[in-house]
Amino acid sequence: MSNGPWTDEENDLIVADYFAMLVDDLAGRPFNKAASYRRLADRINRSAKAIEYKHQNISAVLKALGETWLIGLAPAFNFQGSLEHAVLRWFKSHPDWLGRLPGPRPANGMREAAQLWIGPPPTLSNQPPPQELDQMLRIARKFDVAGRDERNRALGRAGEERVLAHEKATLKAAGRDDLARKVRWVSEEDGDGAGYDIASYAPDGRSRLIEVKTTNGWERTPFHISRNELAVADERRTEWCLFRMWNFSRAPKAFELYPPLDAHVSLTPTSFQASFH
Repeated sequence: MSNGPWTDEENDLIVADYFAMLVDDLAGRPFNKAASYRRLADRINRSAKAIEYKHQNISAVLKALGETWLIGLAPAFNFQGSLEHAVLRWFKSHPDWLGRLPGPRPANGMREAAQLWIGPPPTLSNQPPPQELDQMLRIARKFDVAGRDERNRALGRAGEERVLAHEKATLKAAGRDDLARKVRWVSEEDGDGAGYDIASYAPDGRSRLIEVKTTNGWERTPFHISRNELAVADERRTEWCLFRMWNFSRAPKAFELYPPLDAHVSLTPTSFQASFH
């Protein structure tokens, strides 16, 4: 069995094998990881154990890229940059993957009774080990994961629709059908300029102005926020909240952040407006 560095050809084969199983996983079709390792081991002269660990490295790359990964293959870090490029080559040859409509799809016939799991936001106390976090954030910045999610209109719209249903379900469960009927999908009805996506209510009648940010990735995946959204958050602090949805393509989870946002996240300017003298 080979113990040398993995070649680009080997990386491409193992990434393709990983995604074949991931596609089956997301579609709910059965697949056999052990059999896949054995077949690939016969092709590339690597041990099944080495292939399994390499698959865990791919899970780590996908986690860093804000993507979903195979259940049962926990991310293993300290992977080589050549593996990042192999995953990106797979994305390039499968352009529909990053622009796919995520599931579960909340569009037609979604049960409004299904409320989202809302947990605590990321904090210093629950962050991963520094070396692992640094590697993930470096990759996220390098490949502009936040910008990719921001440009994925299907993802953003599906996330907003899911939060809209959650807000209505929460109010109905609290016996406030009157308020549930008044919840508005502002970005859909009026456009994106309001600085929030959904106008909702707390069960006691207080206004909730909700800006939704959605990712298929993990809870620390970076996201974009506009200058206007920050301004509205500052002006209407008692009403505004950021509703962060993550793990959207599998089992959506969420947390909420309240102003001032810089108490929770680092805000980094990413562009400048240029005007002529």
